[in-house]
Amino acid sequence: MTETKPTQSAKQFTLNVLNGISIGVIVALVPSALLGQLMLALKGVLPFANTIITLTNFSMTLLPVVSGLCVAMLFKMTPIQSSSLAIVAMMGAGNWKLLPTGGFGVQGTGDVINIMVTIAIGVLIIQVLGTRMKAYTILLLPAPTLVIAGGLGLLTLGPIHAITVAIGEGIMAVTKLQPVMMGTLLAMIFAALILTPISSVGIATAISLSGIASGSANLGITACGFALAIFGSQANSLGTSLAHFLGSPKIQMANMLEKPKLFIPVIINAGILGALGAIFNVKGTPMSAGFGFSGLIGPMAALNGGTNVIVITILFFVLPIALAIVSKLVFAKQMDFMHDSDFMLSYE
Repeated sequence: MTETKPTQSAKQFTLNVLNGISIGVIVALVPSALLGQLMLALKGVLPFANTIITLTNFSMTLLPVVSGLCVAMLFKMTPIQSSSLAIVAMMGAGNWKLLPTGGFGVQGTGDVINIMVTIAIGVLIIQVLGTRMKAYTILLLPAPTLVIAGGLGLLTLGPIHAITVAIGEGIMAVTKLQPVMMGTLLAMIFAALILTPISSVGIATAISLSGIASGSANLGITACGFALAIFGSQANSLGTSLAHFLGSPKIQMANMLEKPKLFIPVIINAGILGALGAIFNVKGTPMSAGFGFSGLIGPMAALNGGTNVIVITILFFVLPIALAIVSKLVFAKQMDFMHDSDFMLSYE
């Protein structure tokens, strides 16, 4: 592979990091999203269902490593550089801890924002060092990259986590508003959060978002997933389009952050669906709030919360598609505000 050189623009550097993390999210989280609820439902009949649940849950903990490797590939790094960056990403994730026994415990995906920061630092260090060490690269590159980038990642974890908590507290304040207004705002907030490095699931669980507030937040992400799938349907393959709502809308993170105006039609759709969720008393749990339609987690939580199947079908499937089609006609066809190419994803 070619040597990594610090010649890219700041914009391309940022897009590489964001796109790499977006791909990492797909690879690490989609298996659990697709199989989690199905295996839970089949535990009574399939003896290996628990094993599949364990495998998919563990894959989520590898999000930092996978994201690091994906970013490294976009920067065309060598195997040694790529491996070093993957290790560095894990250091800054914050999803591991030293156990009293001397071993290590890993839980969750880690802080995605800090993963991004740590990876960016690691890329810069690797770009500076490059392959200047020649035959000694395998000995001398991993150590300084780990110590400097990994160490800085550990230092930034606390402050960045504090920012995440502050965002959560702000969202909690919204839940005290009138139900329909609350549903509208929460849906819009979570539709926006899912398209950033911030973990919507992490925020929802951190503030114990439940009941109607959770249902509205989930519907916001559902609206977001279907909207982005349909907005870019002519630019992306069928599989990629389906991944927006069966997996996670976060795969569009780089495109959305590059062109912030694209958030407007998405959060409008989310707000409408969130308000309807509050009106129809759609409920959820802290864990379901941040997932949307993914793995049918949102619809199943709503069903368990007492919402009937017809309402669930309309709110979680029919209306998100209808809103997406209408908003595409308005914003793309009539206003020329956006184009399918704005949402194009490439994993080559």
